[in-house]
Amino acid sequence: MERPAWAPRSIDISVPSVSRMYDYYLGGSHNFEVDREAARRAMEFMPGLPKVMQANRAFMRRAVRYAAGQGISQFLDIGSGIPTFGNVHEVAQAARPGARVVYVDHDPVAVAHSQAVLEGCDDAGVVAADLRKPQEILRSPEVERLIDLNQPVALLLVAILHFVEDEDDPYGAVAELREALAPGSLLVLTHASYEGIPLPPERAGGAVDVYEGIRNPLIMRSREEIARFFEGYDMVEPGLVAMPHWRPDTAPEDEDPYAFSGFAGVGRTA
Repeated sequence: MERPAWAPRSIDISVPSVSRMYDYYLGGSHNFEVDREAARRAMEFMPGLPKVMQANRAFMRRAVRYAAGQGISQFLDIGSGIPTFGNVHEVAQAARPGARVVYVDHDPVAVAHSQAVLEGCDDAGVVAADLRKPQEILRSPEVERLIDLNQPVALLLVAILHFVEDEDDPYGAVAELREALAPGSLLVLTHASYEGIPLPPERAGGAVDVYEGIRNPLIMRSREEIARFFEGYDMVEPGLVAMPHWRPDTAPEDEDPYAFSGFAGVGRTA
């Protein structure tokens, strides 16, 4: 398999990557055949997966604009993935000039492309780190350079927590991050769930099995389990809802049925 120039030498391009599969669902070009093959296998069970990802990105952009409208000018996006059109820094800086953004991901391709996209952008940076190690993120040079933790921050955990298994204590990691944030900070979160998927759970489970097979288990939590991530936050209206129902720009009834898979919400620290 020929390695394209944009692929870091350190990555194994024979193994599927969650972030590159996500890039493929969104119509991106920074993925390999092994990623496309895995994504297509998952789509055999859930053909609407690209619609789920599009709804996820649309929610993220609305939530970033909301945060900027609330006066927040700092954004910490953990599990940011491979840059695509409408990145957090583009949306945030359009809504609030001078907004500062730090992207965090543990995928070398996502980090390399974020660095390329951000070249010459002094108000944004990228950190190679893992959500499961919050202190490595919080103490990183880029976070220390760009984020003042004494002022409100919008913490984005968008489509990332469902890749953290319970044994790795995702609730503890989210709580540790919350404790580092100033009052008035926001948690912006989406999470996969069997609830809302327009398919029987056993069929949707086939797609989950694909992720299990590539050693990136997809943890489908219930609405109640997802709500636990917001402990210590006051929910912003309309609460924890299907993605198209969170402060929509267009009528939710016009959305594809798959867009209602999983949950989205925003919480504010007291």
